[in-house]
Amino acid sequence: MTASTRAAFTADDYRARMARAVRDAEAAGLAGLLVAPGPDLVWLTGYAPPAATERLTLLVLVPGRDPALVVPTLEAPDAARATGAPAITLRDWTDGKDPYAATAALLAASGRFGVSDSTWSLHLLGLQRALPESSYAALSDALPMLRAVKDAAELELMAAAGAAADAAFEEIRAVPFGGRRESEVAADLAALLRRHGHEQVDFTIVASGPNGANPHHEAGDRVIERGDMVVLDFGGLRHGYGSDTSRTVHVGDPTDEERRVHDLVRAAQQAGYEAVRPGVACQEVDRAARAVIDAAGYGARFIHRTGHGIGVTTHEPPYMIEGEEQPLVPGMCFSVEPGVYLPGRFGVRIEDIVTVTEDGGRRLNDTTRELVVVD
Repeated sequence: MTASTRAAFTADDYRARMARAVRDAEAAGLAGLLVAPGPDLVWLTGYAPPAATERLTLLVLVPGRDPALVVPTLEAPDAARATGAPAITLRDWTDGKDPYAATAALLAASGRFGVSDSTWSLHLLGLQRALPESSYAALSDALPMLRAVKDAAELELMAAAGAAADAAFEEIRAVPFGGRRESEVAADLAALLRRHGHEQVDFTIVASGPNGANPHHEAGDRVIERGDMVVLDFGGLRHGYGSDTSRTVHVGDPTDEERRVHDLVRAAQQAGYEAVRPGVACQEVDRAARAVIDAAGYGARFIHRTGHGIGVTTHEPPYMIEGEEQPLVPGMCFSVEPGVYLPGRFGVRIEDIVTVTEDGGRRLNDTTRELVVVD
């Protein structure tokens, strides 16, 4: 987590998050939560330990006890400086000692615990050996909405990340596309995201011509040609919070069909956005966008969900997909990104991050959704 992100939150903020996580765990029938290094630990404590360590670090959250962080002794000083550290009891262990026994002493012997998705199997198996009657559930299954609702400070960071991605698009659209490799434009996009404050670039999809029909195309050596539709999908983390936006541009004048498909996707994206309001099930956003594309006869060419949550990672719950009945809640942030993909020809995707407000939704991306013509 960056210094600017740490400055946005206080020890009380992290204490409140941990308390809410414990309440949610109890409501889900869990005896507690075990959180390994990764986005959940950063969100709950502000602590991001060294990535290249095999030593056990684990936040233990159980009802009726203060939060405890089991941490290697050599990393305890850094953990003690984390913003959320005043709310946490550090339980350090030295090399040669058994960290699983130390952790087991904090847990009910036969409890069922939620475990963060980033937990190494090595450590989970060690806990199972120490507590053979215990059981575990993946946190994304047990508490999928743990980080979904953002507070005011988080929403400010999300909005700033979206604005930075928008600024990158406004600059990239002025860069020549024709005659350059996809990888070159992708490198320009990554540099622009960093110039506008992103400390981490997660993806810069530049999919030209027939490559645009692959939603997760990796920018390669294809030379972008005049007459190409080009899908741009890019984002990452700025001050610890995610951006993700997609726009489709055209090199030179588009054909009538290309304009028609782009207009269709734009209408579907607008329909998905207009479906956003508190209490509506996530699947209704998907249904609204998909209905527009289905009605135009392109339903079989819309081959992915309409959206995904975003926060301290660029993809997280909730998901805008058929079957997801989770109601929207003010403060949730997610993408609305329908697309149409015509194999061997071209693709179109338009994506904004949207946050749920008290009476609807608010876009966090505001660049034009019209078809942009580039050189």
